[in-house]
Amino acid sequence: MKHIQQTIIEFRTGQVVAPTGRGGRFAFSADTIQAKIASSEVESLPWAPITSSEGGEFSGRGLGVLRFMVELPAPQTFLLAASGHSMAYVNGEPRIGDVYSDNRIFVPVRLKAGKNEFLFPVGRGRFAGKLVPITTELSINTAELTQPDVVLGESGPLWGSVVVVNASEKMQRGLKLIANGRATAVPPLPPFSVRKAAFQLLPPRELTGDELPVTLEIGGAKASFSMRVRKPTLTHKRTFVSQIDGSVQYYAVNPAQKPASDNALILSLHGASVQAQGQAEAYGAKDGATLAAATNRRPYGFDWEDWGRLDAFEVLTDAAKRYPNDPTQRYLTGHSMGGHGTWSVGSLFPGQFAAIGPSAGWISFGTYGGANRPASTNPITAVFSRAANQYDTLLFKENLKQAAVYVLHGDADDNVPVTEARTMRKELEAVNHPRLLWYEEPGAGHWWDNDPKIPGAACVDWPPMNRLFAACRRTENPESVSLVTVNPAVSATNAWATMEQQEIPLEVSSFQLRREGARLTGTTKNTARLSVALSGIREVTLDGQPLTHNGSPLALEKIGGQWRPTRKPVPTAEKSARRSGPFKQAFTQRFILVYGTAGTPEENAWSYAKARFDAEQFLYRGNASPDLLPDTEFNTKRERDRSVILYGNADTNRLWKQLLGKCPIQVRRDGIIFGNKSKALRQPDLACLFVYPRPDSDVGLIGAIGGTGVPGLRLTERVPYFTSGTPYPDWCVFGPKMLTEGMSGVLDAGFFDNRWTLTT
Repeated sequence: MKHIQQTIIEFRTGQVVAPTGRGGRFAFSADTIQAKIASSEVESLPWAPITSSEGGEFSGRGLGVLRFMVELPAPQTFLLAASGHSMAYVNGEPRIGDVYSDNRIFVPVRLKAGKNEFLFPVGRGRFAGKLVPITTELSINTAELTQPDVVLGESGPLWGSVVVVNASEKMQRGLKLIANGRATAVPPLPPFSVRKAAFQLLPPRELTGDELPVTLEIGGAKASFSMRVRKPTLTHKRTFVSQIDGSVQYYAVNPAQKPASDNALILSLHGASVQAQGQAEAYGAKDGATLAAATNRRPYGFDWEDWGRLDAFEVLTDAAKRYPNDPTQRYLTGHSMGGHGTWSVGSLFPGQFAAIGPSAGWISFGTYGGANRPASTNPITAVFSRAANQYDTLLFKENLKQAAVYVLHGDADDNVPVTEARTMRKELEAVNHPRLLWYEEPGAGHWWDNDPKIPGAACVDWPPMNRLFAACRRTENPESVSLVTVNPAVSATNAWATMEQQEIPLEVSSFQLRREGARLTGTTKNTARLSVALSGIREVTLDGQPLTHNGSPLALEKIGGQWRPTRKPVPTAEKSARRSGPFKQAFTQRFILVYGTAGTPEENAWSYAKARFDAEQFLYRGNASPDLLPDTEFNTKRERDRSVILYGNADTNRLWKQLLGKCPIQVRRDGIIFGNKSKALRQPDLACLFVYPRPDSDVGLIGAIGGTGVPGLRLTERVPYFTSGTPYPDWCVFGPKMLTEGMSGVLDAGFFDNRWTLTT
């Protein structure tokens, strides 16, 4: 034991190199420091000595990457407790960072005897860190806790989750997380990893006091906390199990004071750094309306794009089941980042809400917070530009005509300029929006309050907006429907019509349809297949083409530029509204991360480290809990219909042939082959990302993250696909120039057609 470090090691003296990359929401960004790290040329960087402040903090604009060396007499395990960094490299292995300095999630690291290198790319100009000796194999971190409130008068088990730390070199199996005596099975915990583990507990029937003490136990490790006990008329927190990744998520509720089946249901979206609980409490209680505040999965989360958008609808679905409500009285609102979410979600899903109310909301990443759309100067950048269409709110402004809109903003807002709201007003007036209301509060900044004697903050609980909501009803079975979309897998349906397939993926598509008795007329754009859930239709005129029909629900497909009725549903093997690209779509459908074990020791080490890093990233950014398994333990029957993320290539991952054997993109150590060997890129340092349908499932996808050799594989470590707004097509291949030239380092990219074959 004399060789074991017993005390905390603080990072105080090290080296620094100035930043060379740029921020923003880009699929690929040039960063010469990262290029040196990926090519193991760290020593050649112009390092300068640096020492922390007396309090242990490093700060300043010149913090690009910090480097520290820790020398130990013997191997030892520590908890890496750092903040302010976007990620870490520990002896070359990528680990999660804490860019928002939340100090909630710390990871176990196994250090070797001798010198150990730590590299910390710094996110926002501040960093502090230390190594805490850890001697127990398992521990519980209650600083990262997802829990509901106990609502008086309700029975049944409640879901929660907490971070469990495996600080051992073995896979921990068969564990149970016990909460007040109730056991919940925990999936296998990989070596030196953290996981947000779910637990259930059953509150006692008789509750006394304002809190319920909870004791957690797993493998001898214990922790305790308390859950709030709330009356059903007070704001409270709910939890549910997400279908994205099986994690436990929470939302907050400001319940209707008089429960009734004709109550309204308001979905409220919070701003950056705001918790859902605080969002719900910013509103005054209402007799005839329940307000559900979603989380965006984190206070910063995903800007209500990508997985944040999915979270909003999971919350809406759960709240609609729990609280009596009239489906025609559903409304959407939000402030700041949540105002953007209101514009984005409201514009993508026409017919879902009777009215929307964005407050201090920005329009899109292109107008606020960093552009994401690469210039379409060549075919490859054009592909990425098309992938960015889904984040362009203005493309969907016509959809907003189907809901009343109340725009609210302070005219002195120094956070989100009032020009964002004025631009949206101008755009909606240009398309003749039928019910657009507008108000600017003179002299008001970003957040402004009501009279302190009146519950609620004015900028989120504005009485005129509430009155508009109360006056609006959603039409459930309209005579006319329309939709503008760029991806049916994101937004496909309005009332009784669904766009099943596009002609050109991720280009703007639309339909406008009207029924008159037994007759259906309409027009489409970039639409290959359309379904209409109406009975009794006998005559159809679509895009000027007359058709006859037998009256049953209608499916139409375009063949050779001509529409024709069909009785066959969309083949499950084809792209459809149920399953499609682009790449980030693979991280849904309770996805599981599978690392390869059939490669060389170096390839296998990369595969596990990268899979673990992705699990950590999604935990940090999305409160997630994806399963992480080696290819030797994946069972197709047990994991039926789940999406699968494969790391490696056909030579290193045993599942590749089984799940991607028919894919027209094949990746091996000696190169990447396209189609029927018609094209090949043969370099030892290429990386690739792509999505493909899981062959034994109608809904699951395969996401491939791999490359031709270890230098190529390591390029994927700095690809920010868990950052909201970063656009990726169905597939792309890139080389080492990606780290020095950004998008110019992408060698090829594209979309699969509806049959998942390569297009030109």
